[in-house]
Amino acid sequence: MPGMGLTAIGLAGLTLSYAGIAHTFIDGMHALTGLTMFVGLIFLAAGILDGGVSTSNRAKATTLVILSIALGFGMYAMSLNTSNFTVTIAGILMAIAFPAIIISYLYMKHPEVAKPIGAIVSMAAATGIIMWVSFGIFSAPDTYMIPQQVGVEEPAEDLTPSGPIFAIEILVDSATEGNPDYAPDRAIVPQGHVIEWDNVDTVAHTVTSASDFGETFDSSLISAGEVYTLDTNELEIGEYEYLCIVHPWMVATIVIEAPAEPTKVVIPTGAAIPEDGQLYYDPENLNISVGTTVIWDNVDNTMHTATSGTPDSGADGVFDSDILSAGDTYEYTFLDAGNYDYYCILHPWMVGTVNVE
Repeated sequence: MPGMGLTAIGLAGLTLSYAGIAHTFIDGMHALTGLTMFVGLIFLAAGILDGGVSTSNRAKATTLVILSIALGFGMYAMSLNTSNFTVTIAGILMAIAFPAIIISYLYMKHPEVAKPIGAIVSMAAATGIIMWVSFGIFSAPDTYMIPQQVGVEEPAEDLTPSGPIFAIEILVDSATEGNPDYAPDRAIVPQGHVIEWDNVDTVAHTVTSASDFGETFDSSLISAGEVYTLDTNELEIGEYEYLCIVHPWMVATIVIEAPAEPTKVVIPTGAAIPEDGQLYYDPENLNISVGTTVIWDNVDNTMHTATSGTPDSGADGVFDSDILSAGDTYEYTFLDAGNYDYYCILHPWMVGTVNVE
């Protein structure tokens, strides 16, 4: 009975966890339920070999339910599996299980022949392993058991999200219930940006979509000092509530908005000539909201730049177009409010301002 109980509890926990029916707060709970199931199987196997299945109807029903769930869940998992080694692993497990079952049965029914048969099986297994290793080490070609694909190795594809960064902090002491947790708590992000959650706390946290328990996005554990990034191109426009599954009172929201249309600033013809009434950037003073992308379009017939800073103090490093030849464009997304002066480093009389609110 202890074996049946432990096996049933462990199997139920594994089924609930990995089937997505329910989620645990800590991934280690999956391993704990698995360990409970295996310990229960040991007790269950020992009890069956010692005295057979109990004649109690409850015991028989419990055993039947355990086997049904295990087989059903196992077959379902097998249908979803895409590994090339599934058949090999199944074959190894059967090669271990069948001799073990036969030897166990013989020990129970005919103990006088169990030892010789066990010795024969053990020697056969040892011989097979020795031959396998020896063949591979001493007499095999370089492609022993593994076909090698000849060709030029292609560099790995860079899957790092790219785009303007929207930063969110996981605050210090946010693990204490009632303290501020994510900043900003409600983030309005244009689609196309990459959101970065920076854990500045001293303990681990997660960023997990709340409505579907991490199906939409889930950072897993973010240790202190680590960063989790999310490409908003993978999200539909709308509102997403998220939480920390380790500290479920930590709740915040991101709102994905349609990307704003870029605002254009034209570098007009003749901007390189300092004359009264000449317009150097059109418009020279631009008012925009946070998250807006500005495009500088050089329609002049000479080179220019759009470089943050002033001619007197020089470039401040916020943005810099480098050299824009005739017909070139440069774009920059403003994520922080403030007033941004800029100029052309080739023609320092050309100045402009972007006011971000």
